[in-house]
Order: sequence, then C-alpha cells, then structure tokens
Amino acid sequence: MPDEDKKRAHRALVDRVLNGEGRAPAEQRARAFGNDGLSPPLDALIGKVADRPAQVTEADLAAAKASGCTEDQLFELVICAAVGQSARLYEAGLAALAEATVKGRPDHAT
Repeated sequence: MPDEDKKRAHRALVDRVLNGEGRAPAEQRARAFGNDGLSPPLDALIGKVADRPAQVTEADLAAAKASGCTEDQLFELVICAAVGQSARLYEAGLAALAEATVKGRPDHAT
C-alpha cells in the first residue's frame, strides 16, 4: 500500500472513531482518544488501556460499568483509547522518520 493510502486510511480511522455514530457521546470518545479529562473510574480504565493495556482487569471494567456506562459504550471508549494511543505513536514515528531523513541529507547543517 502506498504511503499516501496508509495516511488516508489512518485519517479515516481516526475520523470514524471520533465523529462516527456511536453509543458513547462524541465528547466522551474524544476524551478517551486523547486520554484526557474523563472522570473516575473511566479515567483509570482509559489510562491503563492507553499506557499499560496488559494491566486492565475485570475490576477496572466493572468499576467503569458501575459508573453508568453500558457495555457498548465501554467498548467504544476502550477502542477510542487504543486508537488514540496508536495514533500518537504513529504520528511520533512519522515525525522521527522525517527528522532522521532530513538529518541524513548531506546539505543538512548539524
């Protein structure tokens, strides 16, 4: 797949996660995507999904569900958090690659 197609697919995924139809409110999905501004216990669950997914427990999910979220909403928020973290890593990787490419040019002053 050409690079431009990969970038277009990435943008489409992010747009769908943030702006598509869903059970969770768009504002809440955006907060989960950015791993910022969610109230407890959702903040703990989403933080784990983004930063240490192997540590997510049934208790984390149960606490989030007890806060009033449906299973469908939790599923969407977890996906938003995972896609958000992946997007940040992808964008950081592209930026590092671009910087390394520029630094590798003979005309680049170091």
